[in-house]
Amino acid sequence: MINEAGSWLIIGFPLASFVIIGAVIRPFFNRYAIVAGYLTILAVAISLGLSIFAFISVADAGGNIPFESREWLSFPGLVIPFGIMMDSLTVLMLITVAGVSLLVQVYGLGYMKGDKGYAKYFAFMSLFTASMLGLVLSRGVIQLYAFWELVGLSSYLLIGFWYTRPAAAAAAKKAFLMTRLGDFAFLLAILYIFTLGDDLLDIPHLYEAAQIGAIGATAATWAALGIFAGAVGKSAQFPLNTWLPDAMEGPTPVSALVHSATMVAAGVFLVGRFFPLFELSNEAMNTVALVGGFTAVFAASMGLVANDIKRVFAFSTISQLGYMFFAIGIGAYVAAFFHLFVHAWFKTLLFMSAGSVNHASGTFDMRYMGGLRKVMPFTYATTVIGGLSLAGIFPFAGFWSKDEIFAHAAEVDSPVGWIVLILGLTAAFMTAFYMFRVIFMTYHGKFRGGVDKENEDLRAAGEEIDEAHATARVHLAESPWTMVMPLLILAVAAVLAGYLTNPTAGYGIVDQHSFGEFMTENHQVFETHEAAVHAGAEPKFNYGIAFLSTLVALSGIALAYAMYQAKLISPANLTARFKPVHRILINKYYMDELYEDIIVRNIFYNRFAKRLASFDITILDGVNVQLASWTRRFSGVLGFIQDGQLQTYGAVASAGAVVAIVIFLFWA
Repeated sequence: MINEAGSWLIIGFPLASFVIIGAVIRPFFNRYAIVAGYLTILAVAISLGLSIFAFISVADAGGNIPFESREWLSFPGLVIPFGIMMDSLTVLMLITVAGVSLLVQVYGLGYMKGDKGYAKYFAFMSLFTASMLGLVLSRGVIQLYAFWELVGLSSYLLIGFWYTRPAAAAAAKKAFLMTRLGDFAFLLAILYIFTLGDDLLDIPHLYEAAQIGAIGATAATWAALGIFAGAVGKSAQFPLNTWLPDAMEGPTPVSALVHSATMVAAGVFLVGRFFPLFELSNEAMNTVALVGGFTAVFAASMGLVANDIKRVFAFSTISQLGYMFFAIGIGAYVAAFFHLFVHAWFKTLLFMSAGSVNHASGTFDMRYMGGLRKVMPFTYATTVIGGLSLAGIFPFAGFWSKDEIFAHAAEVDSPVGWIVLILGLTAAFMTAFYMFRVIFMTYHGKFRGGVDKENEDLRAAGEEIDEAHATARVHLAESPWTMVMPLLILAVAAVLAGYLTNPTAGYGIVDQHSFGEFMTENHQVFETHEAAVHAGAEPKFNYGIAFLSTLVALSGIALAYAMYQAKLISPANLTARFKPVHRILINKYYMDELYEDIIVRNIFYNRFAKRLASFDITILDGVNVQLASWTRRFSGVLGFIQDGQLQTYGAVASAGAVVAIVIFLFWA
């Protein structure tokens, strides 16, 4: 049984790695920067080992280990608690974060080789891993918020890692500012929860209050919506979705870890952590479901036309997170976290495959790739496996988790349930299409020149070539084994993680619905067996939904094949025919223009900030100038009177007395 000290060590090892690399290796031994990579891998590996031990301990304890709550800060009328929250949701996230992080760090050894900021990169990766692990282990709400902000800081540092590139620096600032909007709403929700009772800042006490009905429906709605706003920002859901595609300016391992499997999934985790609070409000649950369902289609539609392979996967991530949110919103708690778990593996695989093809072609633009399957057989095979899993094709992992969400939506039999089911199936068609569009454009046909051809076209168009393109080179060969081995491991997970973790029939040491039963064992969250079943602890396999979703996905793959492989349909002709639609999608619905040009520059800056500046200059500064002028004049008069002559003082005093007497007689 893991103890509290061992639980803190899960955070402690990556944090120690960050301190050692940042304070010792980078400033004093940077010539041995390779040590930073191995130290990070060692620290994360130990955290993964402790996380697996924690998983076994929680399973043996029945879904929850009740560690003691401790006082962080104490003031009159306010006690801020902290501690370890060790339950089913915690250990699921611990294994996901530490497991994916370990593979990404190994991959980074090859990908970041030769980079000037090699040690700094691994220091930031250690900090991010420690922050994310601290987030999922937090028992106190304020403690959770502190790690939540550390995750945001780490993301900012990693997105802007190549800060000399203007695009990377701008993307980091954009991500930081966009997520702050959601974080502010989350903070307001925390303050509101405190007004309901300071003991509710301890999450188990919040669960207890929700179960006994001590929190009203209206209060639950406002608190839940504030929390969900924080999740919307961190998970890039509509309307705070615009930062994630730009965040691909960071190194590819950063995209694989931070922006596919961990940080962006923190929003889903946050809603899951406060699930008992959300269940008290139908309005909050419906909002989560509808926002998630809409985002799933909205983001997938932009992935249909994107040409940057990492941005396609970024839009895919936003869409898949939408699936998770609408699953939670319809009460499918188990299905949401089942999809989060398997998605972490196959989406990390896809991002790493993008880094691998970049290693060969020197570019992320698929229009300059092609024919890479011949020179990159391992990367090609693993990408196809990841693509089939993302598309939800049997028997790959994504099939089991996505169909469980669809089946639950059909069983809900409510207007919201049917709406999100239709939206989910629509997104499934788009997902299958854009994923195999990526595969056919990247790996099939003839090689189209890579970064060399791209730079040639940029020069011909008179466009400036940035640092990333100027230093890139074409290297048509398979990636080094430090990059390929994590791909192979993740490919195995993309095949097996679905059925083996939550099988429809028991086998060997794994029981039927083992994942669902494990996730709902915690009686603090699911008080009764009926509540656990309603959350998806014992899902029934829906053959009708499975057939329908598979047919939809195969239709998307067939359309991609007809357009990009068989050439039965011309993409250029189709684009010309639907040019207005294509323009809207390629410009991401003009949301950046809406936010940056209209709201920020035109409304806020030109109409609000400039008017305030004008008021400040003409009115406030004018008043200050006049006040200073009259003060000088008045002081001159006073200075004339205060001349040091006693007779002057006597005359003034006498005049004052006369004036006082006259006033007294007049008013009398």
